[in-house]
Amino acid sequence: MSQRVTGPFEVKVTPQKPDTQIARAANLGRLTIDKRFHGELEAISKGEMLATQTEVKGSAAYVALERVTGTLKGRSGSFVLQHSATMNRGKPVSSVTVVPDSGTGELKGLSGKMNIVVAADGSHSYEFDFRVEPEAG
Repeated sequence: MSQRVTGPFEVKVTPQKPDTQIARAANLGRLTIDKRFHGELEAISKGEMLATQTEVKGSAAYVALERVTGTLKGRSGSFVLQHSATMNRGKPVSSVTVVPDSGTGELKGLSGKMNIVVAADGSHSYEFDFRVEPEAG
């Protein structure tokens, strides 16, 4: 049965310097992600993002992976979220999905999708639809 949890989170995104000649030639932004989730998902996450902006205002894209560690409705463990997002002249489209079989501890068998909401004041919140299936054996 699918469940939903919601709550606020804080995020700190820190630009990183390109560390190879190839990274410099790609001219993409690489950033670290440091988050703290609150609510029925009480967790921290650490991750990395690659991003680009175009010459057209409001057009950009990013991909990211982040490992979330904490408790989800009282179950402890970790899992990995995969992000893919584009902004087409100000219109966002994004997908944030649990990487299959990335759940550990009491979160083994976790699957789901997360929606990230950014309010007009810049505050962030999440809507996480998920399920935890028993391990196949």
